[in-house]
Amino acid sequence: MSTPLVALRPTTEGEFPELFERAVESFAAGVGPARDLEPASALRYARESIAKLVPNGLHSPHQLIYTAWAGDVMVGSVWIGTAGPIPYIYNLEVLADQRGRGYGRAIMLATADECRRLGYHRLDLNVFADNAAALNLYTSLGYTVVSQQMRREL
Repeated sequence: MSTPLVALRPTTEGEFPELFERAVESFAAGVGPARDLEPASALRYARESIAKLVPNGLHSPHQLIYTAWAGDVMVGSVWIGTAGPIPYIYNLEVLADQRGRGYGRAIMLATADECRRLGYHRLDLNVFADNAAALNLYTSLGYTVVSQQMRREL
């Protein structure tokens, strides 16, 4: 299957609240099991963590928040933090009804292009160990492990 083309567009004020909520749910789904949090606690933690990064919504400093479009259809989004010397992908989303069509790869490629255009030479992200689909995607795109957190149950 060939990778579809997507265009990244700055997220609008109207799109942001729903994108924010989906980012909270996605982060809670990963961080909850990783930190042994109950679902309600994971949601609360995710909401507080994300709200700290975007206290002024789309007008928060060092945040690039894009929706991804295939023609006139929104297929997902990507959120990149630029506070440090290396941009950091906080959230990559392919909308549920668009999954399985190569849009995750397309969004990642478009994100790399955008970061290069902005003058960056690297791109960082975090992926939870139980997210096999994301691990496979990132590995296939050339991402390598630079840090690893481990745990042992006692």
